Amino acid sequence: MKIRVLGIPLDLGQERRGVDMGPSAVRAAGLDAALKAIGQHVEDCGNIHVKIAEEQPFGDRRAKYLHEIAAVSEEVAQRVAQTLDEGLFPISLGGDHSIAIGTLSGVAKHHHDRGQSIGCLWIDAHADMNTPESSPSGNIHGMPFAALLGYGPDPLTKIFGYAPKLRAPDCVLIGARDLDARERRIVKDAGVHVFTMRDIDEQGMRSVMERSIELATRSTAGFAVSFDMDVVDPDEAPGVGTPVAGGITFREAHLAMEIIADSKQLLSLEVVEVNPILDAHNRTAGLAVGLITSALGKKIL
Repeated sequence: MKIRVLGIPLDLGQERRGVDMGPSAVRAAGLDAALKAIGQHVEDCGNIHVKIAEEQPFGDRRAKYLHEIAAVSEEVAQRVAQTLDEGLFPISLGGDHSIAIGTLSGVAKHHHDRGQSIGCLWIDAHADMNTPESSPSGNIHGMPFAALLGYGPDPLTKIFGYAPKLRAPDCVLIGARDLDARERRIVKDAGVHVFTMRDIDEQGMRSVMERSIELATRSTAGFAVSFDMDVVDPDEAPGVGTPVAGGITFREAHLAMEIIADSKQLLSLEVVEVNPILDAHNRTAGLAVGLITSALGKKIL
């Protein structure tokens, strides 16, 4: 596989500084060497330029930094679509989870041009399905999944001139355990499949992942994975901006990625919300590297 790595140091979608250093932290944890060790060819394109918060007003309190995030998303979408057009596999490093608006728009566009749709596994403690009207904070990192499904302002939903980028029946939210009150209704109305932490506890990660992949590939070209590091329990991944107790374990996270690799239907991968300022000895970035290599075929034996 030929891989192109793109860093997206976007931190405007949330309020805790440091997540803009996530791409550098993951690289410092040895991503390039780890990928090459499992036989992958790696091209690192560096980082997209993102203006810092101090350079601009946040604008509408219901959707802070909307226009800057939309501009970054458009550039990211173009870069990811081009990567796929050139036959390379995209790995995107966040940054906060609002980067998914651009990354998954790019993956969707590449396949849309070929008459195909894509599935999505959104692996996250949160649903990220707020809109400006429902969000209690106005932080766009809580809105990207909704935007990709066509809910929200046009600058986020209509990149490339069409919406939605994802079809709800082809999308699965995995590991959810912290949803906003008004967001719950959006999740139910949208019709995405959801496996909460209770489902993982009761059914086991293997069963949940196998069913999720089945749902995401019934009528698609394959699936994209958007992995928020806060889905992992904070004891294992302390370096995230919105930690929630009771997350998946180290081994459950690796098993999920190993099952994804076994499916051979992965179209793209992004890992988001690594915040080295909040981390301990770069543990969260190191775990991110391990999970990326598991998703791309690293095995124990």
